[in-house]
Amino acid sequence: MDNTDKHRAGRNKTVTISDIELSMFGERLVTLSDGRCVQVEDIIDRTLHGDMTELLPRLPATFADLIFIDPPYNLTRNFNGMKFRSSSEEEYIAYLRFWFPKVVACLKPNGSLYICGDWRSTSALQTVMRENLTVINRITWQREKGRGALRNWKNAMEDIWFGVNNEKEYYFNTDAVKQKRRVIAPYRKDGAPKDWITSDNGKYRLTYPSNLWDDISIPYWSMPENTDHPTQKPEKLLAKLILASCPPDGIVFDPFLGSGTTSVVAKKLGRHYIGIETSELYCCLAEKRLAQADSDKTIQGYTDGVFWERNTANLQRYNTKKR
Repeated sequence: MDNTDKHRAGRNKTVTISDIELSMFGERLVTLSDGRCVQVEDIIDRTLHGDMTELLPRLPATFADLIFIDPPYNLTRNFNGMKFRSSSEEEYIAYLRFWFPKVVACLKPNGSLYICGDWRSTSALQTVMRENLTVINRITWQREKGRGALRNWKNAMEDIWFGVNNEKEYYFNTDAVKQKRRVIAPYRKDGAPKDWITSDNGKYRLTYPSNLWDDISIPYWSMPENTDHPTQKPEKLLAKLILASCPPDGIVFDPFLGSGTTSVVAKKLGRHYIGIETSELYCCLAEKRLAQADSDKTIQGYTDGVFWERNTANLQRYNTKKR
């Protein structure tokens, strides 16, 4: 299971884990092997190793302020030896219906839930979401990576469905997720800047977040958040969802934790976390990344409490130095 033996370039920052680390971080995992039901205090800020469908009935009800779900899409994939095969839309909906209500049972009455999918699975996600929650919105975000296609449009986007238990009462902090954008054609009113500010390195406007995200960079080999997980989500993406929909000191729950991005970002942003993952390797990668987050709170694309446009790393470094 050691994933450090791959040949990697000297500047490659991909997080790997050795057999020694696998043993060390494996001791931190919660397995619930005794079959008992648990309380929140037993699992808060922990990584649960096991089958989600077996562990969910043992968890307390209504404990999560925010749930993030990145399930297998309706594609054939290999997750470290755990294979998921594509099926008909009807079969995929049946798969979602099997476990989705059990996850929703973990959500607080005023909590929020986000679930990810691609164009093939998005209609199934909407169907099952509407059966269990009130759909508030659909976020579409651009994936700048992906294979080209000779007889189709390149697949460069994914969806995130946003739902809540109570449409009249749920947490949403718009100010925490504003984006800092460069102003190309600054508008003035009575000679003064209108909705923008000037600084040593340009003119900027803080804009309200929309449901179309074009500022996300997929983790790759030179980014310290990168792992070998095949469908890893960017930390910046999780940071937006957590800051918007989980209050400080709240609990974020991820039943498909993968290599741990949700828990890591929750920790960096001062939230509690609980995650479930089937693969021991990915669980231990999550724990290693959580240990690194003790000393490194940085999130790519998020500086000084605002989200920056893509390809502005130099401006962000300049902005940090000027403080």
